Amino acid sequence: MPVANVRGVNINYEILGTHGPWLALSPGGRRALDGIKPMAQRMAGAGYRVFIHDRRNCGASDIAFDPTQAEFEVWAEDLHALLSRVDALPAVIGGSSSGGRLALLFTLRYPSAVSALLLWRVTGGRFAVERLAESYYGDYIALARQGGMAAVCASEHFAEVILRNPNNRQRLMAMTPESFIAVMERWRAQFLKNLDLPIIGASEVELNSIRVPTCIVPGNDRTHAHATAERAHRMIAGSELHDLFPGDCDVDLVPPEDWAVKEAELAAIFADFLRRAGVIAERAAESLG
Repeated sequence: MPVANVRGVNINYEILGTHGPWLALSPGGRRALDGIKPMAQRMAGAGYRVFIHDRRNCGASDIAFDPTQAEFEVWAEDLHALLSRVDALPAVIGGSSSGGRLALLFTLRYPSAVSALLLWRVTGGRFAVERLAESYYGDYIALARQGGMAAVCASEHFAEVILRNPNNRQRLMAMTPESFIAVMERWRAQFLKNLDLPIIGASEVELNSIRVPTCIVPGNDRTHAHATAERAHRMIAGSELHDLFPGDCDVDLVPPEDWAVKEAELAAIFADFLRRAGVIAERAAESLG
């Protein structure tokens, strides 16, 4: 896969499809691009050129911490630099969960670079904010305090990042536990500022300001509650809301396979929406089955 050095960081990426409107998709959590590739393949099959990448600190991309911005803000700036590099703007920007936060912030910062916005499994509310703040940051603070950077390297996420990019071990071990903890504490504090926002990453005023065609597909668990997506839908003028599940499950997170079996249906929803929004690919949505 190609690698681009943007903003001083080596980012692993892939482009699927050779023609059609540009579409950039990002997965949830800190998952590698593998987590969004099946959806990207479906959209490429429908006639789009789809850009996917390992965000910094994910997959095979470099470890590089920037505490001056929230993590998804850093990701949004990286994505803009990447899409500019491959001459892929304007583009449809989309993502699931944390990838949706990236897409949302990208749209708020660069509205003229976005032809449409696709959001699914939207996150928000106090439960989601508090749970994710610990999962993304608090757990690693505890690891660094207890076992130093060796313990951080041995954690499930960073062990995978090191496996995919062995140079990342040296980058992590070059940090003192104190400096790593300071970054995680800063990011956690920034994340907790979302406690009382309608969704993570945007205020009501910011959501009201979005003018690009927007399609929202709610999640179905306590972290990605249907009500959160409904709030976003009400606040983004002209947005569409499409349900894949009848309601929320009383669990923190539904199993990934529950969503995997819905990928063809989700891709068809997005392809139909983009067609009606005027972002038209050369092939029909029927090719998504």
